[in-house]
Amino acid sequence: MTDHYFSADPSVPFERSPVAATVWGHDLELSSGSGVFANGRLDVGTAVLLRETEPPGPGRYLDLGCGYGVIGLAIAVAQPSAVVDAVDVNERALLLANENAASLDVADRYTAATSLPETTYDEIWSNPPIRIGKQALHELLLTWLPRLAPGGRAVMVVGKNLGADSLASWLGEQGYPTTKLASAKGFRVLETRVTPARMTQ
Repeated sequence: MTDHYFSADPSVPFERSPVAATVWGHDLELSSGSGVFANGRLDVGTAVLLRETEPPGPGRYLDLGCGYGVIGLAIAVAQPSAVVDAVDVNERALLLANENAASLDVADRYTAATSLPETTYDEIWSNPPIRIGKQALHELLLTWLPRLAPGGRAVMVVGKNLGADSLASWLGEQGYPTTKLASAKGFRVLETRVTPARMTQ
């Protein structure tokens, strides 16, 4: 069976690879690894997401499908008042994300795990795992979007050719109106809000 970055426990031998990125004026020295999404690099979609957005304010954040942690760690480093939870199914990704948090001195405000306690988030940030399939992706989003606090938002990056526009329409139909914040290199940066009707359900 072929391993994917969304495998819980990839069988490919584990080797770490360094990744350097500058996000919102902060230099991040990170470790990625074999069997983890974007091993050895900052993937184009995540780079677009971080380049086309502003550093977020204080609050509680969720990095959904965190991989080795770059999005959530960038938030924690840029915003000293941010508390970041990160979630992924890949055990190696979680190991790397927590190691990276420690090396960046934000482990007291950043936690990566396969499951998280019930809580609400001011914002959810994600380069979602589109390749798990439409049904699984929809289930994933409908699991986590209800955790947005009143007035909260989700910020996601999705490839245009991987259904960004249809995903935005579908989210709107579910009570999560979604607009395009930016478009670059074949990717859309989407912002999803919660309608009052959805909040009362």
